[in-house]
Amino acid sequence: MTADVSLAALARYDAVIDVRSPGEFAEDHLPGAINLPVLDDAQRAEVGTLYVQTSKFLARRLGAALVARNIAAHLEGALGDRDGGFQPLVYCWRGGQRSTAMTTVMDQVGWPVTRLEGGYQTWRRTVAAALHDLETAPALKLVLLDGLTGSGKTEVLSRLADHGVQSLDLEGLAAHRGSLFGRTEAEQPSQKLFESRLYAALAALDLSRPVVVEAEASRIGRLTVPPVLWAAMKAAPALRLSAPFEARVERVLRDYQAATDDAAVRDALLARMPSHHSRERIAQWRALSQAGDLRALATTLMRDHYDPAYRRASAGSRALGEIVMDGDVDRAAEAISASLSRWERA
Repeated sequence: MTADVSLAALARYDAVIDVRSPGEFAEDHLPGAINLPVLDDAQRAEVGTLYVQTSKFLARRLGAALVARNIAAHLEGALGDRDGGFQPLVYCWRGGQRSTAMTTVMDQVGWPVTRLEGGYQTWRRTVAAALHDLETAPALKLVLLDGLTGSGKTEVLSRLADHGVQSLDLEGLAAHRGSLFGRTEAEQPSQKLFESRLYAALAALDLSRPVVVEAEASRIGRLTVPPVLWAAMKAAPALRLSAPFEARVERVLRDYQAATDDAAVRDALLARMPSHHSRERIAQWRALSQAGDLRALATTLMRDHYDPAYRRASAGSRALGEIVMDGDVDRAAEAISASLSRWERA
């Protein structure tokens, strides 16, 4: 048994096996874990209902039969090609009956199996302490990558590693690529899974060195940036990425073509526009959308809504400098690298 859930410790196992139900697994799980449930969602509900409403004994008997059947299926299926040296880590919700059942059978097979003490809750406590406790969390040396809509922040962020710069892609972790015309990603993860991804990403970085993160609000879609990270972001200096207005319009139309081509997405965006815009202006935007004049729509949305909102939000923030985005992403990334080097030496 172990309680070590550090990424280095997890990497030592041939597999990390989550034996909870698929629903529990979908909400959150350890990094790289595979789901081999000993009870699926329906079975878990059936056993639980029987336990509460009818008989604890009958529930345990049914549960044991289902667990045995499911473990047998995993041995013949997902685990069927594993040799005698297979070393898995197994966990359930709190290190109780479900993981004990799986590890007991694996031990009898002859595999050197380890059970996670405290189960998933051990992992969750570790993540929560790192991201929610301002007193115990490590200091983060963040630098914000800021800039107006369409300046290419996400594209530049993705290239920083090629130039020796550490970065944290919050939108990627949150499965939420914000655009002029709304969200362009599939369903977002749960808050807990987002935090697990974030914790794992931070654990892979050298936190004594700067980490560049795209400037975001405290919410990314329906997810909330955890307190430790948000406090560091509010205190962080910013590098501002600048690009000509027309170039920004072109980038928006190119990068978010799927969203801009979807009239329903555009209509949903306009329906959410703040009430401080006049009815006449919103009517103008709707008319441009219905006419399919996307260039004119992007132009006026950026000029009359997004750019003024950005300038209000960034007023008073501490700037390290301005990076000109002339279309060459690598040149912008190299300029950021040089700027960070000067900042560290100062």
